Amino acid sequence: MTTEFSRPERLDTIGDRERIVEIAATDSERAALAKRFALVSISRLEARLAIRRDDRGILVKGRVTGAAVQACSVTDEPLDARIDEPVELLFVEQLMAEGDEVELSDDVLDTVAIEGGTIDLGEVAADTLALSIDPFPRGPNAAAALAAAGVISEDEFRPANAFADLKARMADKA
Repeated sequence: MTTEFSRPERLDTIGDRERIVEIAATDSERAALAKRFALVSISRLEARLAIRRDDRGILVKGRVTGAAVQACSVTDEPLDARIDEPVELLFVEQLMAEGDEVELSDDVLDTVAIEGGTIDLGEVAADTLALSIDPFPRGPNAAAALAAAGVISEDEFRPANAFADLKARMADKA
C-alpha cells in the first residue's frame, strides 16, 4: 500500500537503543493528505519520534506537530487547526486473534501490526493528524447560520411527548 506520506523504517535497522527520527511532509505530500482527510490545506506536518526494539515489538514514542485549515461544518468558513499530539505506539509481528480476551491496564500502548519488513512513520504522523482534528469543526458564525436555518440548539430542545413535563407537573401538585 502506498501512502501519501511514506517514511518507511526497515525493521533490521531498529535496535535496542533508542534512535530519534525526524520527518516532515513535503508540499505535495501535504496537499495529498489534505485531500485524503477533506481539509482545505495542511501548511505543516512534522514528527519527532523515538524508535527502539524491545521484547514486545517496536516502540514508537514522540510528538506530531503541524498546522492545517479545515472548513466549518456549517458555514464552510476556513478554520485554523493546530496539531500538537503525543504518539505512543507498539508495532508487533502479529496481533492477537479475534475473540482473545485481554486485560488492559492504563499503560497499554496502541498496537499496530507490522506488515512486511518496515514500519511507516509517515503513516503514523498522518494517522495522528487525522485523529487530532475536529471531525465537525464550527466557526464563530455557525450558531447564527444554524438558527437562521431553523435548527434549534440542545438547550432549546423540548421533547414532544406526553411525559415531557411530567416531573414539573408532579412537583406542582405536591
